[in-house]
Amino acid sequence: MTTERRVTVGWPEGLHARPASIFVRAVTGAGIPVTIAKGDAPAVNAASMLAVLALGAEGGEEVVLASGADGAEETMDRLAKLVSEGLEELPAAG
Repeated sequence: MTTERRVTVGWPEGLHARPASIFVRAVTGAGIPVTIAKGDAPAVNAASMLAVLALGAEGGEEVVLASGADGAEETMDRLAKLVSEGLEELPAAG
């Protein structure tokens, strides 16, 4: 079963440079496979800086985060909060 979160990018500059780096680091640290997609474009590996930058996701645009990993719910909630609120780091668990 795939866990999905639809979120609006909260960083004003979108998923570019620093925000993309924060997001990719958070995904890598989460330890589960995660994809990210925008619009009708195919989903890409969210742990790949180049793939995330290539999406061209701007602030205020919707993206879809997805993972097929077991027990991904909490991690996906945390990643969704990171993206939607434009945070500097992944929020703590719990």
